[in-house]
Amino acid sequence: MGKIIFYEDRNFQGRCYECSGDCADLHSYFSRCNSIRVDNGCWMLYERPNYLGHQYFLKKGEYPDYQQWMGFSDSIRSCRVIPQQRGPHKLRIYEKEDFRGQMLEVLEDCTSVSDLFKNEIKSCNVLDGHWIFYEQLNYRGKQYFMKPGEYRRFSDLGSLNARVSSFRRVMESC
Repeated sequence: MGKIIFYEDRNFQGRCYECSGDCADLHSYFSRCNSIRVDNGCWMLYERPNYLGHQYFLKKGEYPDYQQWMGFSDSIRSCRVIPQQRGPHKLRIYEKEDFRGQMLEVLEDCTSVSDLFKNEIKSCNVLDGHWIFYEQLNYRGKQYFMKPGEYRRFSDLGSLNARVSSFRRVMESC
C-alpha cells in the first residue's frame, strides 16, 4: 500500500491531502499542487481527472515544488499507485502501428531507444511487469505508464504524437 501527501503550496505548506490508493478525481481535495511527499510506494500522477493528461512518476521522497517532479504546471487531478513488481519484465516494441514491422523483445531499461532500435517505436506489447516510457533520452520529458497489455498505437498512450526515446522498468524497490 502506498501513501502520498499533496500540498497546495511549495515546501509542504498550505492545505494538504493524504492519499493511500488510486484516485480518479482529486479536484475536491485541493485546488493546486506545488509540493508532494511520498511516504510509501511508487505513484503515477496525472494532470487531468480519470488518469489523463501529462503523467509524472514519483517514488519515495520529498518534492518541494512541481519542477522537482518535472511538472509542467501545478495541476494534479488524479493519481495511481503502481503495484510492486516481483519477477521478470518483458516488452516487445515495434516500428509500426498494430505490431507491424521490425520487432525487438526487451528485458532491461534503455536510456536511448535509437541505440537499441533503429526506428521509432509505434506500438508495443507489455508482456510482464510495469514500465515507464519517456519522450526524451535518459528518462526525461513526458512520461507514460505502461502496464501489461497491448498498445497498438500512440493514441492508446493518451497522446496523438507521443515519441518514445527511453524507457525503464518499475522495480519492486518502489
